[in-house]
Amino acid sequence: MKTLAELVVSLSYPPAFSLCLLGVAALAWLLRRHWIAGGIAGAAFAWSALWSIPLASETLRGALEHRYAVQEAAALPSADAIVVLGGGSNYAWLDREDVDPARLRSSRLAAGARAWHAGKAPTVILSGGGVGNTTEARRMAAAIQRLGVPPAALMLEERSHDTRDNARFSTALATERGGRHVLLVTSALHMPRAALLFTQAGAEVTPVPVPEGRRAVGVRERWLPSRRALWRSGRAFKEFAALTAAWIGAHAH
Repeated sequence: MKTLAELVVSLSYPPAFSLCLLGVAALAWLLRRHWIAGGIAGAAFAWSALWSIPLASETLRGALEHRYAVQEAAALPSADAIVVLGGGSNYAWLDREDVDPARLRSSRLAAGARAWHAGKAPTVILSGGGVGNTTEARRMAAAIQRLGVPPAALMLEERSHDTRDNARFSTALATERGGRHVLLVTSALHMPRAALLFTQAGAEVTPVPVPEGRRAVGVRERWLPSRRALWRSGRAFKEFAALTAAWIGAHAH
């Protein structure tokens, strides 16, 4: 089951699916089904071309990103802990002399820091695994301290390798601190799956979605195909596939 799910996720990237279709088209051509081969090949190119258009990509992503509203930290409820999920450790803002979390609107760490500064929870759990002293949680800890969150307020969850692990281990840490209500911080795209898995792990979740960059504006940016749009579409399809697998897994037990 897990292998099948991984295969589906790997094929969710539009070029990968297009290559599979081209393979089917080649087989049809060898079988002298030329019209069928031509139609499948055309569909293969059209599929990747469609999702390389920024407007199509943003529409697809919006089905996931708009499920939970982005809120200011002051409007969030109080919770037992703030959980920030890892999502890459290249924090370009670390090189700045003055770092203001209020200006880092696309940063998960900044969203977690804003919630902590607003007094919404006493503890920030940073969730991200790795090897030895290079875990993502430790890199996150070093970065969030630049945003004014002291080491005493941090708990590191360093065992996770995927979102299901994030949910299981982070919920356990929150429970150790006396409660299961967490402010869950991750990207808006990732939030539907993360919220589902944390709920399955026994947490009471208040989503704190973080937008990923700015939306395309202007005719050129919205309609001109780009590799970035294709990559963003692929991430959305991956989330849809993984979310479906998580939902099926929850209802199979």
